Amino acid sequence: MVGLSWKMKLALVLIGSSAVLALFHVLIFEDFHSLLFYLALDVVFVPVQVLLVTVLIERLMNERERQALLRKLNMVIGAFFGELGNSLMKTMGASPLDHSPLEKGLAVVREARYKEAAEFIEGYRWNFDAHPLRLQELKELLLGKRIFVLGLLQNPNLFEHDTFTDLLWAVCHLTEELEARENLEGLPRSDLNHLEMDIQRAFGLLVREWLAYMRHLETHYPYMHSLSLRTNPFDPAANPVVFDN
Repeated sequence: MVGLSWKMKLALVLIGSSAVLALFHVLIFEDFHSLLFYLALDVVFVPVQVLLVTVLIERLMNERERQALLRKLNMVIGAFFGELGNSLMKTMGASPLDHSPLEKGLAVVREARYKEAAEFIEGYRWNFDAHPLRLQELKELLLGKRIFVLGLLQNPNLFEHDTFTDLLWAVCHLTEELEARENLEGLPRSDLNHLEMDIQRAFGLLVREWLAYMRHLETHYPYMHSLSLRTNPFDPAANPVVFDN
């Protein structure tokens, strides 16, 4: 057994154990006929047992792989929000004409009321003030992080996370739209409406993904969740400094 793999050695040990136990059964009960009967009965159902075990193990392995992949993807999502997402939400969130409803609707994240926040964001409609200075600030932010975003899109695992991929594509498209305009001053109202629509699309996807990421942190990484709450871009009273209650 020197050159055999551990799997082959294990198989030989199990087969040998069955043979020894069968021999003891015959010696003790002196009933070889019953042994053969039950052996044949077990063999009849072996295909069904193999099928059940295979399906069960495959499902467990797939679920384990999926959970491991999601953990890796959430690490990527966390890097995105740390590098760009939080700044992008602050920049975009400051541009609506009236952002008080936005702050009120998303401040409930403090109490981990993510369902309410998600329902609010689904029905909320932004009314952006596409001022040239704000558009220029947004343009510089996006162009400064373009290589980072393109690097994320090269991650093959992102295809398993459709919503985050959609967010990255929306951000890339908005970057290209702003870059294509050398001068953001004096744009016609029709073009401003087009840019506002692109901003709204990216902002909506960004906030939804942020809520999902915050819920993930609350479940798996409470210490990271605490910092994210204390730096909530939609909470005017947010402060990263920890004070005594």
